[in-house]
Amino acid sequence: MFGPGSRFHAFFQDPRWALAVIRATVLEAAHPQIGAALIENSTFVAHPWRRLRNTVVSLQRMSGDDDGVRRREVARLNRLHARVKSTDGPGRPYDAMDPEVRAWVVATLFESSVTMYRLSGQPLEQAAMEEVYAEFRAYLAALDGDAGRLPPTVREFWPYYDRVVEEQLEDTEAMRIILYRLFDHLPAPPLLHGLPTLWAAGRAVVGPLLGVVTVASLPERFRRRAGLPETPGAQAMMQSAYLAAGLTRFLPDGWTQIDNITRLLASSPDGDDPAARTIGALRDRVRRAGALVRLLTPLPPDPDPGDAADGRRSAEEFFAAVLDQTGDGYLDWPDLAAMARELAGRLDLDEPEETRLYDAFAGWWRELQEALDTDGDGRVSAREYAAAVPSLAGPALIRVAEVLFDVTDTDGDERVDAHEYRTLFRAGFRRDMTGSDGTYSRGAFVRDFLSFMSGRERSTPYDPLFADA
Repeated sequence: MFGPGSRFHAFFQDPRWALAVIRATVLEAAHPQIGAALIENSTFVAHPWRRLRNTVVSLQRMSGDDDGVRRREVARLNRLHARVKSTDGPGRPYDAMDPEVRAWVVATLFESSVTMYRLSGQPLEQAAMEEVYAEFRAYLAALDGDAGRLPPTVREFWPYYDRVVEEQLEDTEAMRIILYRLFDHLPAPPLLHGLPTLWAAGRAVVGPLLGVVTVASLPERFRRRAGLPETPGAQAMMQSAYLAAGLTRFLPDGWTQIDNITRLLASSPDGDDPAARTIGALRDRVRRAGALVRLLTPLPPDPDPGDAADGRRSAEEFFAAVLDQTGDGYLDWPDLAAMARELAGRLDLDEPEETRLYDAFAGWWRELQEALDTDGDGRVSAREYAAAVPSLAGPALIRVAEVLFDVTDTDGDERVDAHEYRTLFRAGFRRDMTGSDGTYSRGAFVRDFLSFMSGRERSTPYDPLFADA
């Protein structure tokens, strides 16, 4: 059911699937439980590119031909989802481990994949559709141990799908954010940092277009019930977008592989990725084009790099860029849990080490809450945080740094070598970070982490880890 050669695996290298995944994500977010979980726990608003890369990495692990890697990823995903449970604003409970909810996530991926083929002029034959459905049910079975929450056949699937759309989906805040705010305000990926004018100009065109195309592809009955606008010409625009995406399959394979694209976008132009360095060499020419764009548009000029020359940032900037991982304007446990989740995912930690890391971040949250939550509302505002700066490197934060070093130092030699460093930071050593023996000592690691997390340092390897979108 999995591995190279399966349809499930092939989807992840099909450029059309990007449109299908956006559509599926909107349908997921319209489910009240999923919508609440996204709003309160997800980083998709503040860190969309990081979320995209992590999703691609997870799908690669699940769709590969190594069953051991797949079982390990299933265990990691189940631990992650088990931590996502609470109640939404109206007091309704949500739980990311709810079997019905997980079945709906897989259902939207299958239905959107079928729709992708239909809208791009290549509808699946019945036998192929049955094969695809069997693979998606196998994916659910790998996660839950049982695919019984999805109907056994495609023929029985469609009444189930229509029933959920009619009876359970709502006009949720998360769905509206994805459709109308995420694309319109999507930050530049790390590779394009320093080119905000050019990025904003392109986003101003592409963002609304993606929103129109996605809305037009949704089930008509749901569009009407949710009050989503029907833009004139949207159906033709949607068909054209899917057909254009389908044509990219004739490009060389390396150009359209999703993992290559996401890795490149996540790279820093100043990093050590050869492809990123090649792109970086073109940035001067792109800046010249950006100068022309500024003459033709009212967009603000590119920021002066000298503004951050001292490596420091304001408390408000640090709060927004680093601490507020969910982008809701406050610091609370889901923000620190998102940091722990990112670290655990990068390091591919097993359960004991992952629990140690989460426990350390939970201790830091209790310390922050006690010290900064002056109005007692259970969260920390940007104003409360700024009023307490700069004395935030307490014992709990030191504990986080120590635990992070321990789980990064996989061989236990009390040094972070080049391989361990790259696993965490996805980049090579900086020249000023290694000792005389070419490694990163515990003391230096802890010191740099504390300097960053207390908001004092800007130019450290932790910026791409926590601050990049």
